[in-house]
Amino acid sequence: MPSRLKVSIVTLSACFAAVLLAGALAGGDTGDEGAYRQMKVFTEVLQRIKSEYVEEPDLKSVTLGALNGLLESIDPFASYLNTDQFKLYQKQKDSAMADVGLVLAKRYGYVTIVSALPGSPAAKAGLATGDLIESIKGVATRDMPLAYAEILLKGEPGSKIGLTLLRMRSPEPQTVELTRAVVSVPLVTARMLPDGIGYIRPHTLASGKAKEVAAAIAGLEKQGAKGLVLDLRHCATGESEEGIALASLFLESGLVTYLQGQRFERKDYLADPARQITRLPLVVTTNRGTADGAEIAAAALLENKRAEVVGERTFGDAALRRPITMDDGGAIILSIAKYHSPQGKAIQDTGVVPSVPFVEAEPFLEEPEEETPERPRVPETERRPEEDNLLKKAIEVLTKSAPQTAGVVAR
Repeated sequence: MPSRLKVSIVTLSACFAAVLLAGALAGGDTGDEGAYRQMKVFTEVLQRIKSEYVEEPDLKSVTLGALNGLLESIDPFASYLNTDQFKLYQKQKDSAMADVGLVLAKRYGYVTIVSALPGSPAAKAGLATGDLIESIKGVATRDMPLAYAEILLKGEPGSKIGLTLLRMRSPEPQTVELTRAVVSVPLVTARMLPDGIGYIRPHTLASGKAKEVAAAIAGLEKQGAKGLVLDLRHCATGESEEGIALASLFLESGLVTYLQGQRFERKDYLADPARQITRLPLVVTTNRGTADGAEIAAAALLENKRAEVVGERTFGDAALRRPITMDDGGAIILSIAKYHSPQGKAIQDTGVVPSVPFVEAEPFLEEPEEETPERPRVPETERRPEEDNLLKKAIEVLTKSAPQTAGVVAR
């Protein structure tokens, strides 16, 4: 079956699941009555498939596909794991296994790449935001639980794993083989650009990265920086709390974000004046590979009017997730609360929409720098400044904007 047709079919399946869910929650069908009415429709559809379909269907696959479609329609990061899969998930969760360095979500029924960790096997192989993974180790990812896909990608250092990719820029599936490795977290990139512009790029928001950014800002100010560009493109890994800490480096006051869910009482995160380290004019860059903590920071800086955001709408992933065990020993991994922007937008639902939209072209690949244990190789998605049109736009916005209260924060 052609890859484009596959995508169309699973999209329709996901839409069907979404319609069932929407019907249960909409208007006149409230509470248990609406839910049971939709379940009755679902049961009848299954019966019709069993009795009328051109051939005897595998109802286990049909119901599993509907279940995964239901989860995807409300949460692209949700997973249903059966008993064996959940045991494997628990076993691997805290283990230090080798990986290929991918951040994943579900789209159109397939496992989709949000971003590749800089310097990882996936980044070195050119895997990019938006690529669909059709199969892992020969196992189709259609209706595969997201958490199980992450399990399959892990293994012993040096072991190999094959993936089949569906890419918008290629009409046919492409097969790649990756070698698993213990992925090092890259250092924060910082350098002076012409005209007194300081450039900072935290490739991830792993624990401690906000402190690295703070040190980078101090260094750039000593070099005479008059404004800053905070590059959050392809920054999709790390911790949500680190995004809050990052935003606080630039904010004197105001709401950074809040976390809230159906059974999770609202928790506000406020800027701490003691953590602010600079008042220099600031521009933030984002793209569709920006996710999680980086989105929290971008939304906070934008909506507190501390920075312009230049680039593309972000992916949409900022939530607190927990495994919820089932009676049969399986589990669903589900978002129980979502991070919201200061203006009340659920980031997982809307992403962050830049104040200055700018669509990126395909990445311009740099010659890879020499890799050392202390400084992992810069990702292949980096561009030289003279070839980076989005960075040029960010600098243009920064130099034309009226400076806020500039300078170092007094201590």
